[in-house]
Amino acid sequence: MRIAFWKKTVDDIYCDNPPQQPVALELWKAVKRHNLTKRWLMKIIDEREKNLDDKAYRNIQELENYAENTQSSLLYLTLEILGVKDLHADHAASHIGKAQGIVTCLRATPYHGSRRRVFLPMDICMLHGVSQEDFLRKNQDKNVRDVIYDIASQAHLHLKHARSFHKSVPMKAFPAFLQTVALENYLKRIQQVDFDIFHPSLQQKDTLLPLSLYIQSWRKRY
Repeated sequence: MRIAFWKKTVDDIYCDNPPQQPVALELWKAVKRHNLTKRWLMKIIDEREKNLDDKAYRNIQELENYAENTQSSLLYLTLEILGVKDLHADHAASHIGKAQGIVTCLRATPYHGSRRRVFLPMDICMLHGVSQEDFLRKNQDKNVRDVIYDIASQAHLHLKHARSFHKSVPMKAFPAFLQTVALENYLKRIQQVDFDIFHPSLQQKDTLLPLSLYIQSWRKRY
């Protein structure tokens, strides 16, 4: 019902007839002010609808597709709000969104495990002979850590690709991409604990993260 509500709401917003609901009204204002593309909003809703059954991703490509249609779509909208229309920025946003989706899946693994759910890509788990039960039992064997290493490496690769466009991306797009600081921070922390996804330190806030964000913002880097 929520999905149906938002589909109709987005349609109504683009017909200048938003429902009298606080979030919908603010979204309508943003659409009017920044001429936001309807396609990106619908992609987010449609992709979430496809994943309502909350099954594990069959492979890393499925996870990347989900991230592209949700996280990357949000970044495309953010670029529109910033007034950025640039192919290099779009390419960077695509890779950053995929990295964000992969890292979010990794970070949520302990929480999902506590609810007896595992969403990590099945092809990588099978490659290392790891079952969902291994994650539910918080198994810390090497093959379990190898699964996490492979998935984290894919996120790192997307960050690397995104940064390869650094010199070509307009400066005013950089605020949209500062989330790379938090992504890289998590990937470094998980490396430091030898890819033990259940290590307690990964569930703690990094008090230096705001400073890192400020420094990267000041340096005009992402």
